[in-house]
Amino acid sequence: MNRRDFTLQLQRSALVLAMAPWLTATAQPSEQVRRWRSNPFALGVASGRPRPDSVVLWTRLLIAEEDRASAGPDALRVQVTVYADAALKRRVQKTDVVTDASRGHSVHVHLQNLQPATDYWYRFSQGDAFSTVGHTRTAPAANADVQQLRIALASCQHYEHGQYIAHQEIAQQSLDFVLFVGDYIYESTNPQLMVRQHSGGEPKTLAQYRERYAQYKRDPHLQAAHAAHPWVLMWDDHEVVNDYANDQDRNYTDPQQFLLRRAAAYQAYFEHQPVLIGPDPQSPQQASMRLYEQFNWGKLADIWTLDCRQYRSPQACRDPVRGGGRMVTQCDELDDPKRSMLGVEQERWLDLGLANSKRTWRLLAQATLIAPTSIPAPVGRATYNDAWDGYGPARQRLLQSVVDHKLDNVVTLGGDVHMNVASNLRLVPNDPQSPIVASEFVTTSITSRGMGDNVLSVIKANNPDLLHARADERGYSLITVTPSSVRCDFRSTAFPAGKEAGLKTQASYVVRSGKAGPTPV
Repeated sequence: MNRRDFTLQLQRSALVLAMAPWLTATAQPSEQVRRWRSNPFALGVASGRPRPDSVVLWTRLLIAEEDRASAGPDALRVQVTVYADAALKRRVQKTDVVTDASRGHSVHVHLQNLQPATDYWYRFSQGDAFSTVGHTRTAPAANADVQQLRIALASCQHYEHGQYIAHQEIAQQSLDFVLFVGDYIYESTNPQLMVRQHSGGEPKTLAQYRERYAQYKRDPHLQAAHAAHPWVLMWDDHEVVNDYANDQDRNYTDPQQFLLRRAAAYQAYFEHQPVLIGPDPQSPQQASMRLYEQFNWGKLADIWTLDCRQYRSPQACRDPVRGGGRMVTQCDELDDPKRSMLGVEQERWLDLGLANSKRTWRLLAQATLIAPTSIPAPVGRATYNDAWDGYGPARQRLLQSVVDHKLDNVVTLGGDVHMNVASNLRLVPNDPQSPIVASEFVTTSITSRGMGDNVLSVIKANNPDLLHARADERGYSLITVTPSSVRCDFRSTAFPAGKEAGLKTQASYVVRSGKAGPTPV
C-alpha cells in the first residue's frame, strides 16, 4: 500500500471512529432530555491514576455553535455510569457531575470504592448524547503477589509530524496502563515536516491551549488508546513552550508575565487529562500544579513519576540572546551543586520514597535521557544543557541515593529525545571502573522527528554507556515487568509515522533481577 492509499484509509477509519459515539447517542432519543445537534463528547473519554481502589475518569464537552443558542445555563450536569462488564449489563456505580465554562466543561470523576486488579467499563451521558465506552483497570492490592506488569511507554506526539499509528497499536495491546512522559501537545510548528497542520497559531492563552488540545484529542487513534487503558501522565516542555525551565522561557520573558502563560497551559492540561488535582489557586498567578506521584503495583514494583520542568534550575550557560537548550563548553555552571533538575522538595520526596521502597522493582518515570551524550570539542567536551547531562550534580545525587539506600533493580523510563535508548547508569558516566547502579530505557517519539544519523553516530562513539540508540524511527516501547526481569521491546515504524502500515520490534533489551544494566535479547 502506498502512502496516499494508507493516508486515505486512516482518514476513513478516523471518520468511522469519530462518528461512532454520536450514532450511539442519536439511537436513544427521549422527549424528556435535552437534544444535542452535534456530539458534545467529540474529544472522547479517558481514565488515569489507577490505584487499588480508585481511578480518575475524564471527558470534556464541546458545545458546537448550533447548540449554543439552546444551551440554557452555563453549568451542565453530566452523568457517568460504571459497569463490571463490556456489555454494560452489570452496573457498579452511577454518578452525576456538574461542570461549566470555567473549567472548559471538562469532567473529572474520582471513582472510589473499587476492587483491586479489576476491569471496569464506563460511559458519560448528557441529555440524549452518550460518549464512547471506555475501559479501565485498577491497580492490584499493595500486598498482592503480582506476576506481570505491562506498560506502553510513550512521549512526544507532534501532530504535524505524522499519524498516530503507534496509538492504534497501543489501543490493541493487553496493558495495565499507558505511561506518557511528556510533550502531549506541541505549541510549535515546522512547515518543512508537515504531514497534517495545526489549527491556529502558537498558543499562549487558555483559549488557544484549549483549541490545541481539542485538535489533538480529536485524533481517533489517540482516543482509542485513551478509551482502552488507564493512563499515568507526566509533562515535559512543549505542553507550555519549548525548553522552558521553571519560570524562565527561551526569550527571557519577565517571569511574572511568563507565569501567566504557564498558568494557562497548566489549566488546559488539567482540563484535558485524567488527573486528579488542577493548578494550585494559592500559587503565584495560579501557575503551579503538582503532578509528581508515587504508585505501587502489588509487591512487584514501586513507580515514581518525576516532574523535570516545573521546579528545575535554568539551563547552565544560556545564550544571552536565545535561552533554552544548547551545546555548551567550558561551562563551570554545569558543576554547581546547587542546581537541580527536580527541585529541592521533589528531590527530598524521591529520596525518602527510595529509602522506604521494599518492592522488587523501582521504576522512575521522568521526561528525558539520564545517560550521558556529551561529545569532544576543540576545548574539552560539548554538553547539551537541557538534559540530565546539563545537571550533572543533580544526576549524581539521584544515583547516589540508589547507592546509599543499597537498592538494586532500579530502572528509569524516559522520553523527550526522539530516539530509542537502552543504557547503563553509573555514578561516574562512561567510566568502566564505576559500577553500574541502575538501568535506563528511553522511548522514541510517537511522531516527532529525531536527530540525524551523523550526529547520533558521534554521540554513540563517545558515550559507551549508550548500549542502543536509534533516532530514525517513530513509535513507543512495550515494558514488561516480572519478578525476574524488566524487558523493553522498542516498537517502531519509519518516519514520518503513517508512511507504512504497522510497527515492528526494532530491538529488545532485558534487565535481570539483581544485575543492573540492560542486555540485548
